[in-house]
Amino acid sequence: MNSNTRSKQIIIIGAVLLLVAFLFTRDIKGLVKPTEENGKMPASGQMAGAESSSSSAVLSIETSSTAAKNVINKNLATDITALENGYKTASGTEKIELAKQLAQKWDDVEQITPSALYLEVVAQGEPSSKSWLAAGNRFMKAFESTQDSLAQPALLQKANTSYKNALEKDSANIEAKTGLGVTIVNGLGAPMQGIAMLLEVVAKDPKNVKANMNLGIFSIKSGQFDKAIPRFNTVIATAPTPEAYFYLGTALENLGRNKEAVDAYLTSKKLAANPTLSSFIDKKVAELKNKN
Repeated sequence: MNSNTRSKQIIIIGAVLLLVAFLFTRDIKGLVKPTEENGKMPASGQMAGAESSSSSAVLSIETSSTAAKNVINKNLATDITALENGYKTASGTEKIELAKQLAQKWDDVEQITPSALYLEVVAQGEPSSKSWLAAGNRFMKAFESTQDSLAQPALLQKANTSYKNALEKDSANIEAKTGLGVTIVNGLGAPMQGIAMLLEVVAKDPKNVKANMNLGIFSIKSGQFDKAIPRFNTVIATAPTPEAYFYLGTALENLGRNKEAVDAYLTSKKLAANPTLSSFIDKKVAELKNKN
């Protein structure tokens, strides 16, 4: 197997793992019906100020790079180390250009956190709405995919700050407003403040995938399953994904619409083609069919 083929396989496997991590590490998870306790909205500002000194240390370029090199090909790690050595001694424009290269290198091997940290360096050196938005999106992706409880609040905080900086440069940037709303809904401020931002986004852009997806997830989280369904249907009509179908199935199941839920779960299984998710869905489908 040549190196290009192996790299492509690593990326494909990484993408599948990201999906499973996303589905199985969210607060709602889509795996259980909300109870009186877990069906409530998050407390106002529950994660605000959560970026402790220890979680900040977890997100340093040095520690993130070291951890990431342990899970990638040794030759690729050697190439990245050479670039990083140059980055450490560079200054000015050269340092920024090397940061861009390192962000791309880490992105190529699906190591999102070090990629995000280098994009943050780029945005600090070349501040623009575009550069801060890129950093924010990468930090948000890292937040959604990690299972590291120390890193999560710091990643979310960095995403929040990046989106705020993007909006300072361009207050009309819908993608940055969406991202900021998502970080607030996830705990950095009063949830309804974030919801209001996302509703502003869909008022201007009714088919906005990220805003509708997160409004749908929040509706599930707060037990408003009937409101979640049209959100996920909008996402599916625009950009069908395994997670959109999975959450649609979750909402339908909780409303007792089991046949429709089964169809949604099976479509999620087909699109994801992942053994872990498939096993869970098979059990879920069998359970729902027995209820009919």
